[in-house]
Amino acid sequence: MKILDWYILKRYLGTFFTMILLFIPIGIIVDLSEKIDNMLENKVPVSAVIDYYLDFMIYFANLLFPLFVFLSVIWFTSKLANKTEIIAFLSSGVSFWRFLRPYMIGAVIICIGALAMGLFLAPKASLGFNEFKYSYLRKNRKTRETKNVYRQLNDSIFLYATNFKPVDKSATNFTLEYFDGNKLNTKISARKITFKDSIYELKDFVKRKILENEDIIEKAKTKDTVLPFNIDEFTPVTYVAETLNYTELSEFIEKESKRGSSDINRYKVVAYKRWSIPISAFILTIIGVAVSSMKRRGGMGVNLAVGISLAFIFIFFDKVLGTLANQSDFPPIVAVWFPNVSFGILAIYLLYNAKR
Repeated sequence: MKILDWYILKRYLGTFFTMILLFIPIGIIVDLSEKIDNMLENKVPVSAVIDYYLDFMIYFANLLFPLFVFLSVIWFTSKLANKTEIIAFLSSGVSFWRFLRPYMIGAVIICIGALAMGLFLAPKASLGFNEFKYSYLRKNRKTRETKNVYRQLNDSIFLYATNFKPVDKSATNFTLEYFDGNKLNTKISARKITFKDSIYELKDFVKRKILENEDIIEKAKTKDTVLPFNIDEFTPVTYVAETLNYTELSEFIEKESKRGSSDINRYKVVAYKRWSIPISAFILTIIGVAVSSMKRRGGMGVNLAVGISLAFIFIFFDKVLGTLANQSDFPPIVAVWFPNVSFGILAIYLLYNAKR
């Protein structure tokens, strides 16, 4: 690797990590100022707060990774342009494509790091981040109930319950149905179900087994038994997909698809973003170079203004389409990859004009 490559690569990576180190403390201060009253009110242990903000740093960096990449490229490339260093590089016989090589090398390094973070580190950080908010900061967390729970456990088993209470692991109006194809085989119902010591306690238990010529009915005031599901099936956590590594997430999505989960689009959006966010490093790097490689009359401020505007348009599309996919039948893969595809086309156009 030649001097030019090392020079640009060190500036690229150095600016990127410096920006992360500058923005993360700001994010921590803003987040702490919003939550300090609840933390004091709930008497949150100091150790829990420290663990939370360690997870917060990874969660925050992974969330705003595209913005950090984009602003870093625009910042140091604009400085090179204002000092006419880019003109000197190109005047020495270096082609524009050759000038781009260290940027692409830097994008590969950052992409690999972002991929490793998204697949392995970010899920663990997301678990700690969300569990802290639920355990210490969510109001009325002890009395939170889930109403009208319907779950398809597999191809032949369905459950239904109302008013599930996480605090005592109980639910009312419980029904468990076993099907053989389209035919109901067995139905278990109870006025109340409670999970205790690895078994389920059912009040006003009724089991009906349907045969060809007759039904066998079993009743009991109280029945202790083992059932083919975990108590967590009643209340799937909305952020569960964020806490799983890629292998676990793929298995989880397959299982939830068979169950007919209403949140399947939400889970697919999370899975697709594990790959789309690292790829955005290349696209945003190219756009950043194309926008800021020319020396402008307004100086660095113009480049930053254009760059920040494009970055927020990218984030706007990403968030709006992601929310649309979560709450409708809009295809998750289109929602996740549309910003990359559209900005990829923009990158080619800007790069062609910058080269000219």
